[in-house]
Amino acid sequence: MNDVADRDFDPHVERTRSRPLASGELTVRQALMVFFVLMLLAFGLVLMTNALTIKLAFAGAVLASTYPFFKRWTHFPQVVLGLAFGWGIPMAFAAETGQIASAAWLILLINVIWSVIYDTLYAMVDRDDDISIGLKSTAILFGRFDLLILRVLKILMIALLVLLGLHLQFDWPWFAGVVAAAGLFAWQQYRVKDRNRDACFRAFLNNNWVGVAIFVGLLTHYAID
Repeated sequence: MNDVADRDFDPHVERTRSRPLASGELTVRQALMVFFVLMLLAFGLVLMTNALTIKLAFAGAVLASTYPFFKRWTHFPQVVLGLAFGWGIPMAFAAETGQIASAAWLILLINVIWSVIYDTLYAMVDRDDDISIGLKSTAILFGRFDLLILRVLKILMIALLVLLGLHLQFDWPWFAGVVAAAGLFAWQQYRVKDRNRDACFRAFLNNNWVGVAIFVGLLTHYAID
């Protein structure tokens, strides 16, 4: 849906002009067919769970379908992206326990903040192109304060990860993973200090390792528990 929504914009952005729809390799009808097939498959999986999860799935479908259009209406599409990507968190809690624990909403909040962080770095790559074609993003909204706001968001995310660990009574491996994630965040800030496009893109990709650090900490906690 993101490619469908941006099919008229992607040809004008250096990073996206080779996407299948933008380059003409795929038609809009073919893309929509794939989208609806994937949505039907996902809904079929959700039907194997419980009523609460199915209700949440409808909200998730709306988020996934509408997110790509928010960059035309608001400077905060990264927030909607975080909700769309993270909606599986309360759904997973609902599917496993039949209810949504407070920890689920804390994890979702952390996920939204993280999405704003890495997708702002991503948007910094395209900022000049987006301005020229009239799209909106947090990178454009933050302007010259982008690095400061990213630093604040990263500190907030690390603090919330520590709070989550304390709330769930995790052992030291979790906190070691959080420290590693903080170190990676610091490295990202150093790399993008000049706002170089390639550096911003590498910092965006580096968030894969942030996720690995947190996951390994969580996995190790349960391995030794």
